[in-house]
Amino acid sequence: MGATWLKPDFGRRRDKAACREMIRGGSRSFFFASLLLPPPLRDPAYAIYAFCRLSDDTVDDCEVTGLAPVESLYERLDLAYAGRPLDTPADRAFAETVDLYGIPRALPAALLEGMAWDCQDKRYETLEDLHDYAARVAGTVGAMMSLLLGARDPVVVARACDLGVAMQLTNICRDVGEDARRGRIYLPRAWMRGVGLDPECWLADPKPGPALASIVKRLLAEADRLYDRAATGIAGLPSGCRPAIHAARLFYREIGYDVLRAGGDSVTRRAVVPGDRKAALVASALAAAARRTEVDPSPPLVCNRFLVDAARNAPEPKLEPGPLGRAMRRIDNRVGWTVELFLELEQRERAAQMAAAARG
Repeated sequence: MGATWLKPDFGRRRDKAACREMIRGGSRSFFFASLLLPPPLRDPAYAIYAFCRLSDDTVDDCEVTGLAPVESLYERLDLAYAGRPLDTPADRAFAETVDLYGIPRALPAALLEGMAWDCQDKRYETLEDLHDYAARVAGTVGAMMSLLLGARDPVVVARACDLGVAMQLTNICRDVGEDARRGRIYLPRAWMRGVGLDPECWLADPKPGPALASIVKRLLAEADRLYDRAATGIAGLPSGCRPAIHAARLFYREIGYDVLRAGGDSVTRRAVVPGDRKAALVASALAAAARRTEVDPSPPLVCNRFLVDAARNAPEPKLEPGPLGRAMRRIDNRVGWTVELFLELEQRERAAQMAAAARG
């Protein structure tokens, strides 16, 4: 007897709106890229990212509070998977998403493990150590998104995890100064000592310089390697989903390029990708999505193997694929609107900044 499919009628309207606004305010690059997703998939994607954002915000003060916030997140995760989520929009939407799309608990649980490492002030000596961290806090998101988009081939999931790790390495390079002001270093400490920087001494007085820039450039080169490999995996996604994921890849990669244009200085400045630049990158994303590409069959990074295995053993989704597939093909008419929205949002932000400066 065949599966009993459910219609893709996702979530409560208020919950969806709350998750959407959480992402719009907290992860603009992902929000912009998400506008290229087929409409039925946007709100479930927001639900996943909203839970990740909520988790990240919960552990922000764990240097003071210890592991208690992470323990509370594990409890919330258990409730979500038991079908009894906490009475918040993010929890309700996340519980529904993981149930409908067959996302195994091992994936968000690994995300929380990475956040526990933050609370424990875990140190990363080598690139492989940093890969382990990035796999948990970002490779997990790649695996969950792959399942959400209906791609369960282990090679495609491995490339999605590559993309997550690459994005996290970019985030680390962008946030060197911000992390240092919070008493944290995510750059490989062995690399720092290799260029004459004592990690603890530098942390006491974080400043940019040629030595630090060489490490940032080296880490961004590793991110670039993974972005290139991940790009091939996007070809394994449903065609209507490819432009959005290529856009996310290009947006995050551009953050790294902005760091490089500043000489590798992410201590005194924070790299950004303005809305008009994002709009220009949409054309590149569409071109990349249209190209025929063979998925790179390389095995997953060692750090990502357990994520690929978890996705391979994921339960079947409960959603009916037919209507979703048809919606995925209706993308061309959205592209011009999306570009216009990027530009409008950028103009609004600039106007708000000017008004705030005038009031100050």
